[in-house]
Parts: sequence; structure tokens; C-alpha cells
Amino acid sequence: MKVAITGATGFVGSRLVEQLLAKGYQPLVLTRNQAKAAKAFPKVEIVPYTPNQSGDWQKVIAGCDAVVNLAGEPIAESRWTPERKQEIFDSRKLGTQKIVEAIAQAKPKPGVLINASAIGYYGTSETASFDETSPSGNDFLAKVCLDWEAEAKQVKEVGVRLVILRLGIVLGDGGGALAKMIPPFQLFAGGPIGNGRQWFSWIHWDDLVNLIIEALNNSEMEGVLNATAPNPVRMSEFCQALGEVLNRPSWLPVPSFAIEALLGEGGKVVLEGQQVLPKTTTSYGFEYQYPTAKQALTEILTS
Repeated sequence: MKVAITGATGFVGSRLVEQLLAKGYQPLVLTRNQAKAAKAFPKVEIVPYTPNQSGDWQKVIAGCDAVVNLAGEPIAESRWTPERKQEIFDSRKLGTQKIVEAIAQAKPKPGVLINASAIGYYGTSETASFDETSPSGNDFLAKVCLDWEAEAKQVKEVGVRLVILRLGIVLGDGGGALAKMIPPFQLFAGGPIGNGRQWFSWIHWDDLVNLIIEALNNSEMEGVLNATAPNPVRMSEFCQALGEVLNRPSWLPVPSFAIEALLGEGGKVVLEGQQVLPKTTTSYGFEYQYPTAKQALTEILTS
């Protein structure tokens, strides 16, 4: 199976390419950073890619069996200035629009588009729980996800199966949220962020990659799937488990005002959360290797 991938040099995308190669798939990497991609994937076809623009890159979609669209500007790495918010929005809405445009033009067409979204779709709450049937929130990230998913849904008009994965916080080795949380614990200064009561809906990166591969192959899978583990936890519980695996205390909370000073409005991503359950995902019989936070952290940090 030939699979075109955007966002392939990112934290999740690089793990996906690695696993696809190991399983005998033929990944095709669409990237702005050709040098980085060529170094990371010396045996993979690399295609220059301008994510928000039409171009020659769109021609390579013809002949691919599937497309996995993971591209998007990082959300919680800098302050949300008006310019930054526009970049976050455009990288998802326009980037997906151009992928769908390429699929519509392709002859023959790929059989499936797997498009990333995020659990930010649901808004935030300390008390509610959300599954794939829950309505959207009304904050900035919810608006981004609504428009992002709306662009992806256009692919159904040309007869292509669509799977939208609403990603939780992805845990893996060497990057993502965990890479930012570990250093304070190693210095015996770790603890929950904010009040610790916010929900932390997460997924081990290998479970996410396996879910993507399942969606590539299972023609019954369609529509929205929450890409989260079945056991979300409060931030305080997650940090306690992290401390236990690292054999470090979890006693020094990071105050909310420090995150707000650093990230401004973008601090919502880590200071507020949502309890997200993968009801539709599990209804397809998908089995998680790492269903609990302790299992996931143990595998990542001790393997």
C-alpha cells in the first residue's frame, strides 16, 4: 500500500513512517523540509510540498492508495498573537483544503483520507465527559477544529472514505508534551500544572500509529474517531504516575500564572482540559496496547 503523508517529519508523523516501513508499506513524504526528511527517511520518496497552496506536489496523490494528513502548526509552543492564531488556523483549514483538492483531481483516487483533528473540538470542562457524538465547544480551538473537519468532509463528495482522528495529548519518546514535563521531575521539581484538576486525555504514540494503520485497512472505519486512550486522568494523577515511574516526587506544582505569562491565551491548552472517551473507536474493536497512563509511561521511560 502506497501512503502519502503530510506532517511526516513531526513527532507523530515520523513514528508513523517508521512503523509503516517496518510493516512493508510504501510511505511517500510530502514536506517543506526536504533536507530533514531525507536525513530521517533515506529510503523513502520525498516530495517538496507547499501546504497552503496548490502546486505540482498535488500530482503525486494520483496512484497513492491512501493519504494521511497530519500537517499543522504547533498549538502550545508560543503565545497566541493574532498572527500566530491565523497561522494555526490556516495551516489546518487551508492545508486540508489543498489535500482534498489534490484528491479530487487524482486519477485514480486514493481509497481513504485519514485527517487529523484534535480533542480541542469539544472545548474544556472539569466536570463533563465527551465522546464522538458530543457537540463542539465555542472557543478558538473548537472553531479551528470545526473548520478543519469541514474541509476534510468535502472529500466524501468525490467518493473517498474519510476518517477524522481527534487527537488527544500524544505520549512518546523524545518529543511532545512528555519531553517538556520530564526535566523538572529529573531535577526533583516536578508536579502538576495549574490546579491539577484539569483532565488529561492522552494516547501512547504506538496506539495512535496502530489506530492509523487500522483505519488504512479497515474499510468499515469511517467518520470521527477519538484518538485517546480509554482511561483519561486528572493532571495531578498523571503527574503522580510520572513521578512514580521516574522515581521522583511530584510535589511542586507549576502555578497557573507562570503558564499564562509564558503562553498567554495559548495556556488554555495545558491549564484547561477535557475528559474524552473513545467510544466509537472501541466500538470497532480497536485494542489498546497501553490503556492506562502508568503502562504508557513505564513503556516510554524504561524501554
